[in-house]
Amino acid sequence: MSLATSPAPAAIDGKAVPIETPLARFVSDFCESRVAVAALAVLVLIVALAVLAPWITPQNPYDLAQVDVLDSRLAPGEKSFKGPTHWLGTDGAGRDLFSAILYGLRISLSVGVMSGLIAMALGTSVGLIAAYAGGRLDTLIMRLVDLQLSFPAILIALMLIAMLGKGVDKIIVALVAVQWAYYARTVRGTALVEQRKEYVEAAVCLGLSNSRIVFRHILPNCMPPLIVLATVQAAYAIALEATLSFLGVGLPQTEPSLGLLISNGFEYMLSGKYWISFFPGIALLVTIVAINLVGDQLRDVLNPRLRR
Repeated sequence: MSLATSPAPAAIDGKAVPIETPLARFVSDFCESRVAVAALAVLVLIVALAVLAPWITPQNPYDLAQVDVLDSRLAPGEKSFKGPTHWLGTDGAGRDLFSAILYGLRISLSVGVMSGLIAMALGTSVGLIAAYAGGRLDTLIMRLVDLQLSFPAILIALMLIAMLGKGVDKIIVALVAVQWAYYARTVRGTALVEQRKEYVEAAVCLGLSNSRIVFRHILPNCMPPLIVLATVQAAYAIALEATLSFLGVGLPQTEPSLGLLISNGFEYMLSGKYWISFFPGIALLVTIVAINLVGDQLRDVLNPRLRR
């Protein structure tokens, strides 16, 4: 009977040295930065709070049966007329800010992840086609990518939202249209480098199919820069969604959004009701900074040549 065992340790000067697996090496390199580890811990906490929001928040801030207008604009730590304490205060509609922030984080994280995954799948496919096909098709695709990247992303998103209307699905479509070109350009550049390497030329000489060469040899080597780009684009998507919602063209008022919460409290800033915009803004800032710090460390680990 055979049993699965770990790799045999190497011997140096008569002493056994365990062989480090790629995963263990990756974790070890990532943990070299305490800032990145702290950012990852904060990000995990934010995701956990967002997922558990329906069970840990004192109210559903977007259920009219649970919101009382008499509790509007309560300062942090004040008690409502029904008894519960609002530790972060309430907004102009009487919604508990702690609950509204967690529900807003659910939407922000969902929009960032969904739009990023769809944009990565679309951009990766286009980039691989451009790199492997070459010729006029490559030129046409890259001219389209250059044309899109020449326009400000928020301008493209505003135009699409104006045509499609408000809603989570409309926001995701607009963000995918904004992000796919970044993935296409990154994948094309990486794939062109991989195509010139000996192992790809050997696969071609062996008569392997194009799909096998692309998906088994080229695509896996394009994943490290894609992972780094995905983290950066996730933070960018969250910030862009909040910007559109703040401008009033993103999500409708019936949907939770950090951008809408900041916008709703903006008119009360001069009257001293700072907390209505301040706490959602802090939540948005911490989320974006945590994602960017994790992405920076992933970049250094996956590409040591860029290590600062």
